[in-house]
Amino acid sequence: MTTTTDEQGREFDERPWGNYTVLDSVAPDHKVKRIVVSPGKRLSYQTHRFRAEHWFVVSGVATVVLDGKVLELAPGESVDIAIGAAHRCENHGTEPVVFIEVQHGTYFGEDDIVRLEDDFGRS
Repeated sequence: MTTTTDEQGREFDERPWGNYTVLDSVAPDHKVKRIVVSPGKRLSYQTHRFRAEHWFVVSGVATVVLDGKVLELAPGESVDIAIGAAHRCENHGTEPVVFIEVQHGTYFGEDDIVRLEDDFGRS
């Protein structure tokens, strides 16, 4: 996992499940990312102590697990994830799932991820 920058100078990070690009991180109370989940992959099942998230699906069909409840989100659909809620995004399709994540809270560092389950040995 190497954090780099894209051609526009934005923070970009490859992850075992896909990648993310930071679209906006200037304001102290929110951060915006574009997240791509590769076919057959899923994010860790996780919580956050300092931020809530809003996910808006742009393309693909996202399988979202939110506190044990499974939701299927198509392009144009969204979900709100409260601070402390257990959540993950899974891609059971053959095309990448792309969603915009708006984080809102008091801290947005990657070390605010509490992994409950992880396919890549990071929990």
